[in-house]
Amino acid sequence: MITTTITAIAPSMAAAISLPPSIPSHHATPSNHHFRANLGPNRFPMRLEVRSDRVRTRAAVAAGSVVFRDLEADDFRHPLDRQNTLILRAIPGLNEVGKALLGSMAEQVMLLENIGTSVLVSKDQLADLNELMEEASQILNVERPDLYVRQSPVPNAYTLAISGNRPFVVVHTSLIELLTRRELQAVIAHELGHLKCDHGVWLTFANILALGAYTIPGLGGLIAQTIEEQLLRWLRAAELTCDRAALLVAQDPKVVISVLMKLAGGCPSMADQLNVDAFLEQARSYDKASSSPIGWYIRNAQTRQLSHPLPVLRAREIDEWSRSEEYKSLLKRASQINAVGMV
Repeated sequence: MITTTITAIAPSMAAAISLPPSIPSHHATPSNHHFRANLGPNRFPMRLEVRSDRVRTRAAVAAGSVVFRDLEADDFRHPLDRQNTLILRAIPGLNEVGKALLGSMAEQVMLLENIGTSVLVSKDQLADLNELMEEASQILNVERPDLYVRQSPVPNAYTLAISGNRPFVVVHTSLIELLTRRELQAVIAHELGHLKCDHGVWLTFANILALGAYTIPGLGGLIAQTIEEQLLRWLRAAELTCDRAALLVAQDPKVVISVLMKLAGGCPSMADQLNVDAFLEQARSYDKASSSPIGWYIRNAQTRQLSHPLPVLRAREIDEWSRSEEYKSLLKRASQINAVGMV
């Protein structure tokens, strides 16, 4: 099994495939990185710590959260994720194509590129971020990956799982600067969602096809053209699943929606002026504007080459799921676990 994954949550959380910054891709244009906002070069100073006015003690954080001790991926997996995964598995030879495009050299390049240019988070290094990762991993019942912070003016986060090595999440300094503590933990939880749901194989195919398939004469171009649209459709569905993982950790839909809103059009200097309710109303107006036959066609054309759904649509999806019986049932189950003292 190929276990190299490169994932993230996207511009707008609505962008195309993202790779670590120094690895080129014909998809990696200024408008299509994973967990990234199109804010242009940042002119504000970067800080590697979570601001002190946002910090709570570990005990205080844990006291306000519930933990899903027996949580399984299928408990929160989006139906479109499940459906499109089955479709991908039915494509003949897809695993073989992925293995041909990946090898130990590619894995080592990705691994060393990130380890060599980032700061490893631990209890002795950026302890506040370490606590966010520890708690999110506990809530989602997933083994804690390593967490790295990387200097970059592009707000972004992504996950790598290299065969034979511990998975790790990379968060850019500008993303830390843009988000509150709870929002940043929601981003971390989204990345953990990819690991929890074993999205690695298909995320790998999507990213590596972008790098390699088009360079293989004849067959490569045919493979890419045949598979890319289905991979992107699956990626968009997978992002909806991982937004749900973010909500399970944040346990407040406004936190997750605020992340989407800030990545769509926010910056630190005006973050306190952004309004989640107004953003949700914007999502409803988009649905109305795209409900006509012409609007439906334009909407499909707008999204078919994206690896992430549009941010307003993701906001609407997470708002609806937060009011669903499925979500309420999960919270009730978790609360009962807390009540009997198992946390």
